[in-house]
Amino acid sequence: MKRTGFTMIELIFVIVILGILAAVAIPKLAATRTDASVSKMATNLATAVSDIGAHYTSQGTLNGLWTDFTNVHFETTAGGTTAATTFTAGTAVFLNDGTDATKGCFSISATADGNVSVTGLAAATDAVCAGAHIAAIKNNMIITVGTAHAHEFGGTGVVY
Repeated sequence: MKRTGFTMIELIFVIVILGILAAVAIPKLAATRTDASVSKMATNLATAVSDIGAHYTSQGTLNGLWTDFTNVHFETTAGGTTAATTFTAGTAVFLNDGTDATKGCFSISATADGNVSVTGLAAATDAVCAGAHIAAIKNNMIITVGTAHAHEFGGTGVVY
């Protein structure tokens, strides 16, 4: 009677090949996650500024809650975990890295007359914030990290 099956050598070769594949795939997966977080952060920043400008243009002023202006989630402190709620003119809110609440990437403040200032926080040096800063510079959302960039929106409201 002849037994069929895998020999020990064949099993060892399969395990070695799977190990090599895993060693190549795991770093690629980590890099993909970082790229996705950078893209999300840059998109959230652009969306927030655009939404705030659209709200100002349609209403003629900024007042109320941050959630009235945009669905982008802001925090009250850089790296904080307390959601910003009531809009206060000139008071900064923070766009933090959603994968780690301790990382604040951008501060955003606005005035009631439609001026929105965006600052890339220089203290944020992790890969996600650094990548988001580069994307924000390319998209003219900020000029340099650490310097506020003003976005001015005009209009007197939509006439019905």
